[in-house]
Amino acid sequence: MKLAFLFPGQGSQRVGMGKELADNFPAARETFREADDALEFPLSRLCFEGPEDELRLTTNTQPAMVTAAIAALRVYRKEIGGEPEVAAGHSLGEYSALIAAGAIGFADAVRAVRERGRLMQEAVPMGQGAMAALIGLELQQVREICAEVSVDGMIAVPANLNAPGQIVIAGHAAPVRRALEIAKERGAPMSVELKVSAPFHCPLMQPARDGMEPVLRALKVGELKYGVIANVTAEVNKDPARVVPLLLEQITAPVRWEESMGVVARSGVTDAIEFGSGRVLMGLMRRINRTIRVRPLEDLASLKAVSEPGAAAKA
Repeated sequence: MKLAFLFPGQGSQRVGMGKELADNFPAARETFREADDALEFPLSRLCFEGPEDELRLTTNTQPAMVTAAIAALRVYRKEIGGEPEVAAGHSLGEYSALIAAGAIGFADAVRAVRERGRLMQEAVPMGQGAMAALIGLELQQVREICAEVSVDGMIAVPANLNAPGQIVIAGHAAPVRRALEIAKERGAPMSVELKVSAPFHCPLMQPARDGMEPVLRALKVGELKYGVIANVTAEVNKDPARVVPLLLEQITAPVRWEESMGVVARSGVTDAIEFGSGRVLMGLMRRINRTIRVRPLEDLASLKAVSEPGAAAKA
């Protein structure tokens, strides 16, 4: 069995995430404590108890998702063990993948993504940007619609290339909403504006990219124990010198998730574990490649399922 580690991004958060693992395993409990200390505020309480509206704030969501993922990973390593052929994380999840591979330290990463969240939130004034999922269209169709609606300095561009027929666009609010209308006219069975606080992974995030440059340049980056697939290239990276440039580019570039999972498949991976909160990546893999079995690890029940002999075959 060849294994991949997968780490979700923003949008999978929920109140209560990580609590069961923290209540039952010192490795998870210590991870949340380390995050609290690094940020100098009780992130663990926000994850475990909410309130939900505060957890949804991008500046809180980003460190919360990374912490929940690494807590689950550390429990896995303590209770089960076994390392992957390759790791990948969706958007924010790339930071978790790099922590897992030993490239960046957990406390440093948590502080960095909190700042990343703040800068991304502030890059575009509230209400001026938007994101929308266009379901059932090919990438070329989406690109044509985006080109059609991008006029007079207002843009809409593909932002998350998630799976066949599942593409998210981002940009100024007016062209994104016009793109939704055109997509429906051209046969998209479902297109919906997303409830997000900013238009991520598009050129409007340039101020956030500029602001993150000194933050990321200050990170200590070590050798990678295994390759991490970069969102912006959909290629395996094992070079520490490329980690920071790829993370910077990621802020304004689309997430090439479908292509990234193609790389996972070609590496001979048969099974993957999705660490943290939610099962979004498991759902996407079912649309991309049904031969790779993805199992979540987020609580006691899912930990038991991952640890059982033959669990992969049953998943």
